[in-house]
Amino acid sequence: METISIVVPCYNESDVIKMFYEEVSKVAASIPDSDYELLFVDDGSKDDTIGQIKAFAEQDAHVHYVSFSRNFGKEAALYAGLKNAVGDYVVPMDADLQHPPEYLPEMVRILRTGEYDAVAMRRVDRKGEGKIRAFFSRQFYKFNRKISGVDIVDGATDYRMMTRQVVDSVLSMCEVNRFTKGIFAWVGFRTKWLEYHNVERPAGESKWSFRSLVRYSLDGITAFSTAPLVIASYLGIFFCMLAIVGMIAVVVKTLIWGDPVAGYPTLITVILFIGGVQLCMIGILGQYLSKAYLEIKHRPIYIAREEHTGKHD
Repeated sequence: METISIVVPCYNESDVIKMFYEEVSKVAASIPDSDYELLFVDDGSKDDTIGQIKAFAEQDAHVHYVSFSRNFGKEAALYAGLKNAVGDYVVPMDADLQHPPEYLPEMVRILRTGEYDAVAMRRVDRKGEGKIRAFFSRQFYKFNRKISGVDIVDGATDYRMMTRQVVDSVLSMCEVNRFTKGIFAWVGFRTKWLEYHNVERPAGESKWSFRSLVRYSLDGITAFSTAPLVIASYLGIFFCMLAIVGMIAVVVKTLIWGDPVAGYPTLITVILFIGGVQLCMIGILGQYLSKAYLEIKHRPIYIAREEHTGKHD
């Protein structure tokens, strides 16, 4: 009998966690010829999320959990869930019920055919999201596909069911600065895409602000592409050539017409512009340097305060 591990990162989800548990347990129990585990990863929640999860575990042997010592972020929670999952098939799901549980039986059916190694879900619309946020999300996927070596499908989510081979491949990439969507695409394997319409949260609020999404996007770009460094180099060459042309023009103008060098306001403006470009390029270099700095420290991706998992039973 195959085991399905449902990995659920949680951060301050006390308003919706009970609804999620009841709905997913009902669907998972209905899948024929399989057993399942619900592996909750509490990412340092400040509400009663872990208390409710412990209550589920006391009454249901299918429920396991890992509780972090503090908030390490969703990427760390996903890694911890995949690392502690014991199933033959593993599927990450958000605790806010925006990943429809009713697709789980179909995912299992497709993987059992042996034709695919993973079944992934992608949203075909962004109903309920702000227009500005939805616009920038679409542009991010387009931009990332152009500059990186991985094809991240527009609307792709973390909601995907994977075979043990795929999960082990994802875990082999143990970098601290994780961008899981990019990692899923980078490891490859045969993936079947299923489409669904966006589902709004039944309760609670999203933990992703526009600022955090921008930061997440920058992490995704720097994690799988060196294109910004190449752009910085080309801009440096361009401005060097422009400066040489400008110097030649000033010398020729002075020798032929004898005009004095003028244009103090223009000169200040150009200096400020070039200085801004230089600072921007240094900032790009700093982003990559900071990522390398964090990696060479070899700090753990997360620290667990409590664990109750199938691997420790």
